[in-house]
Amino acid sequence: MARERSNLRILLLQIRDQQRVREEEHLSFASQAGLDPSQIEILNVFDTPRFPADAADGYDALFVGGASEASVLEPESYPFVPYGCDLLRHARDTGQPVFASCFGFQLAVVAFGGEIVRDARDFEMGTVAIRLAEASRCDPILHDSPDGFLAVSVHKERTTKPPDGCTLLAYSAACCHIFRVPGKPFWAFQFHPEVDRATLIERLTVFKDQYTDGDDHLQEVLDGARETPESNHLITKFVDRVLT
Repeated sequence: MARERSNLRILLLQIRDQQRVREEEHLSFASQAGLDPSQIEILNVFDTPRFPADAADGYDALFVGGASEASVLEPESYPFVPYGCDLLRHARDTGQPVFASCFGFQLAVVAFGGEIVRDARDFEMGTVAIRLAEASRCDPILHDSPDGFLAVSVHKERTTKPPDGCTLLAYSAACCHIFRVPGKPFWAFQFHPEVDRATLIERLTVFKDQYTDGDDHLQEVLDGARETPESNHLITKFVDRVLT
């Protein structure tokens, strides 16, 4: 039975510590999904680091956002990582729709037995071109996306291939960017579909000490930032084609 867009309820697993970015991410997901912010409830792992694997049961979908500082490679420092992995495995196994972005992508890689590596330097930052793999041609979300579309990508951790049993849908020169669990409504994106150019500029200005080598480097990245309409439309496609 089709669900009315206005009746959808989404759980956002949020990995943000700063209040300003918490609010911005919530609004960004809602805006790009075409939903009212009240339809997206938040489970923030810094407030609630331990949560049950079925925490998203009863929602129409699970969104997983990015992280300002957390790493999937440091569960001793970020105790919510194994709980997040349990949540994603449960969602996969029960067939709950999932749209995972950036940290959510990395969390899914680890949860499904893949490998994440860290780049201390020369990591993707800014707007990058996303190349489509052959399997994207029959994917419900990506089949009408143009090859080489631009997306916001800022990450120090990556994988070169999806976990075993998952399907590669898109990539860049540096890493795997989209994979899907075959036969399940589960998509993971290394880039940020929820972030547009204006939000990228705001976030990099906030986190310039973490990602850039001073103001000159920051300005260089900002000057090269471009609009990313095809990427930003992916969340709407997920809602329209998977949830309703």
